Amino acid sequence: MDNGNMIIINGNEIPFEPGETILQAAQRKSIEIPTLCYLKGASPTGECRMCVVEVEGARNLVASCAAPAGKGMVVHTESPRVVEARRLLLKLLLSSGNHNCAVRKSDDQDWTGFQLSVQKEDSSAELCPAWGDCKLQNLAYQYQVTGEQFPRTETPYPMETVNPFIVRDFSRCIKCGRCVQACCDIQVNDAISFGYRGSNTKVIAAGDRPLKDSDCVFCGECVQACPVATLMEKDARYRIRPWETEKVRTTCSYCGVGCQLNLHVKEGEVVQVTGVEEIAPNYGSLCVKGRFGFNFINAPDRLKSPMIKKEDGTFREASWDEALDLVAEKFKAVRDDHGPDAFGLLTSARVTNEENYIAQKFARAVMKTNNVDHCARL
Repeated sequence: MDNGNMIIINGNEIPFEPGETILQAAQRKSIEIPTLCYLKGASPTGECRMCVVEVEGARNLVASCAAPAGKGMVVHTESPRVVEARRLLLKLLLSSGNHNCAVRKSDDQDWTGFQLSVQKEDSSAELCPAWGDCKLQNLAYQYQVTGEQFPRTETPYPMETVNPFIVRDFSRCIKCGRCVQACCDIQVNDAISFGYRGSNTKVIAAGDRPLKDSDCVFCGECVQACPVATLMEKDARYRIRPWETEKVRTTCSYCGVGCQLNLHVKEGEVVQVTGVEEIAPNYGSLCVKGRFGFNFINAPDRLKSPMIKKEDGTFREASWDEALDLVAEKFKAVRDDHGPDAFGLLTSARVTNEENYIAQKFARAVMKTNNVDHCARL
């Protein structure tokens, strides 16, 4: 970046490439500028105004996610004017809807009255399901604000729970637009967009239909992008808190792309899956199977021992030694009597890539056949 283009941020001279934004230049040097609507890889909108900074010579505060860096520009990211603007914005956001992550006393209600109201709409007496894993909450604590200065803004839209994967809680939506960007810019599904106007603005699918009746493919990109509790996995909502789980990185086995994902494990059980961001090949994106297709792991009807079919057509449990001896005997008989190509192997996306490799190696090296197939066409 030795091109003579320098920007000064909080007294630090930082080189930048033409087209880079103030936010990108700051992030490269680990200078923190808080954001809510900014989504890496998507077109910046400057919608939330949380990332505003003060540029010397500029009349108004500037949204750093959308403003290009300029040669000789002098920027202040935490000036009194900037901090006051962020605090006001946070107060307004916290007063809109059911953000019961911190004590508030607006609307002439005490905390108990507010919580009871949220409980009625949310069907839960617990604090917000994203408590402890929410960007809005983190910023509220960082800037020491609550929503009690302004009257609570009611939400006219009920919660949507009619699909099996995602809960849409419009009472906690801050209208940052990250879900729309994730759907349209990152995944290019174009399943959702902003609808209506003013205080009735809402993120909608075509025709304002439920997701299950829309073009949504349930990839969950919007869920991973949501900074608050508006979009959450149905099975994980109120079931887990982030500090209760262990994160285990692995490779998705549903196809040959090799998407990197995190298994969130609680008490030995996989309870949630998220994409590993900043890592190839998927950079956090997953398909519906990769993100939501893990319940079979702990299914109550999953087989726990080999089963051998009896002459009357019923099955009985067997030891691994007995089952493997029987399988080896039958396989050998098929190969010897009818030749290697009488044998075929079908493998599963529900086992690891390593196990699929061993299976195809067995077919080719032991059974002497190339008749191997898989749902992802290995």
